[in-house]
Amino acid sequence: MRRTFLIARREYMAYARTVGFWLSLLALPLFGVLGAFIPVLMERAEPTREVVIVDLTAAPQDGLVAPGVAIVQEIARADRQAEIDALARAARGAAGLQAADQVRAVAERDGLEAGRAELTRAAPVAAQGFTPPRPSLVVRGTPPELARAQDVAAAEAAARPLLSGENPRFDGVVLLTGEAAEPQARVWAAKADDRTIQNRVREALREQRRTNALIAAGVQPETLRRLESERPEVQMFSPNARSGGEVSMADRMPGLVGFLLGLILWSAVVTGASILLNSVMEEKANRVLEILLSSASPAEVLTGKVLGVAAITLTVLVVWGGFAAAGLGFAGQALPSVAQGFQAALGGLLEGGAVFWLIAYFIGGYLMYAVIFAAIGAFCETPRDAQSLVGPIMMILIVPIFTMQMAVRNPDLMAVKALSWVPFFTPFLMTARINSQPPLIELVGTLAVMVAMVVLMIWLAGKAFRAGALSTAKADWKTLLRLGRA
Repeated sequence: MRRTFLIARREYMAYARTVGFWLSLLALPLFGVLGAFIPVLMERAEPTREVVIVDLTAAPQDGLVAPGVAIVQEIARADRQAEIDALARAARGAAGLQAADQVRAVAERDGLEAGRAELTRAAPVAAQGFTPPRPSLVVRGTPPELARAQDVAAAEAAARPLLSGENPRFDGVVLLTGEAAEPQARVWAAKADDRTIQNRVREALREQRRTNALIAAGVQPETLRRLESERPEVQMFSPNARSGGEVSMADRMPGLVGFLLGLILWSAVVTGASILLNSVMEEKANRVLEILLSSASPAEVLTGKVLGVAAITLTVLVVWGGFAAAGLGFAGQALPSVAQGFQAALGGLLEGGAVFWLIAYFIGGYLMYAVIFAAIGAFCETPRDAQSLVGPIMMILIVPIFTMQMAVRNPDLMAVKALSWVPFFTPFLMTARINSQPPLIELVGTLAVMVAMVVLMIWLAGKAFRAGALSTAKADWKTLLRLGRA
């Protein structure tokens, strides 16, 4: 046992002392935070395009709005709706879904100012940090040289100088042609690769054509928009909710927490097993493994290496857990509703004893894959050898990534239940399903099957490790048959 722990300590220190390990350890939380904020920063940094609209269509019929005016109105309406959606998102993160619906209803009924006031009342902290989304398109007045154009050719000739040079006066010129009921657009842009103006104009024209069709059918567009904006209040209740009645964020969050725990387990297995594979493979190629085997038995070396890499994985999880706790504390101030949901979900795991099942699945799944990768490393001397053997295992590990999402949405689906009994998938799927409170027979049964597989893998990996480490044999069909006979 002493030799086993000495090998484990050596394996742990070989990685823990390196600067690269700590840099890679801190890189994931850092890039995770950047990945969350970069889209927001990019959206806020998106420039506002200044465009000019030249309406060259025929005079509209009675009751129809001119296409140029309709596009301006549609752009303003879309920008208003974008700000209403942003207000609702801010309220949902800070005060929950019901507050978000209330803020949206007030803003759509009474205007943006009333919506901001409702956000301040429902979520004061979120209201202080709220920034309205920047409009992507602003329509400017038509310059005289464009206003004098009587046809498309003259308008395009006048538009070219306005869009040329290093500092063009406008970002785009929109020429509307055809009939007023079904207008067409020719978009001239200062940047050839900028499709924002084209997309916004297309959306506005689609809405304008729909409006004209409604008017022709005798339906007022305001009536349709009012019906589309209707959001009847529908409350959800369940006797299994935490409150015993209305379903809250705390009831919806456990599914997400289970999925995240499954991803953490998958990441730990892949990271730790890869480290173990590379370690064994490198030490075999450098003849270090032979020196270790001269002082300890193959079982002690294998066990020590698995424990050492497990300690490395535990270090990674502890550091990431610290970052997650800090982020949860920060989110408690900015997004209290989300933070409270996470805390309630984690508290439910502790109160219901599910955390013990999670630990059992985590340890079993980790050991099962760790010993497999260690045995593979004993037969490999080059990355090419390892890649040919690791490929099928990685294909197996891809399956839980897709099925875990299904397990969160439909934990009682027959396919999910059946795959949960497959030992190679059990730790991931049961972790994702743990918050749905599976029957005890499933918990005990799947864990027993997985433990049996772990014992079998340890026994087979021990034989394979002994055979591969003490020889120059490679994992070909002849070696596998000879090992099977032995």
